[in-house]
Amino acid sequence: MSVQIDAVILAGGMARRMGGIDKGLVELNNKPMISHTIERVQPQVNRIIINANRSQQQYAELGFEVISDKESGYLGPLAGMVAAMEHTDAELLLVVPCDSPMLPTDLCERMYASLKAADADIAVASDGEHHQPVVMLLKPELKQSMQAFLDAGDRKIFLWYEKQKHVVTSFADQPNAFVNVNTLEQKLVIENAK
Repeated sequence: MSVQIDAVILAGGMARRMGGIDKGLVELNNKPMISHTIERVQPQVNRIIINANRSQQQYAELGFEVISDKESGYLGPLAGMVAAMEHTDAELLLVVPCDSPMLPTDLCERMYASLKAADADIAVASDGEHHQPVVMLLKPELKQSMQAFLDAGDRKIFLWYEKQKHVVTSFADQPNAFVNVNTLEQKLVIENAK
């Protein structure tokens, strides 16, 4: 792909279901969970940015730029996306969560192909049954629209992207690719499956 694509890995949440532990740093098969995500995404993009609102030093030790939300109060994934859009000059931004260690190795390629084919501004991933709203490829110039949505007090990603020119990219052939680890129980299941 000749297009410039940066990625932001969202690690800025409060991880309530994980007992408040910083999810991206939870060990999964002897390394931080975010490291699995990085390994999947890095070969597909020009640059990785990590969005984190705590543990910034530990994330920085992974060797990537670490940014936090502009606004305090853990406003959710959209706030992390807005922050990342301010730190990229790439034509497209790939957004993924830090707790999806099995992302497709052809994620960017397929999402870019469907974005181009539909002449859309956003490609949202689907596992064939459900949309994966925090896995998307989008144009950074959507920042103002996203910021306005946040400023209006809205938080739900799908409500925002449904108002934009978007396309859904199906990964029905890889239904487990978007499994995300929200609890310590799920972590054990994935460790035993790998």
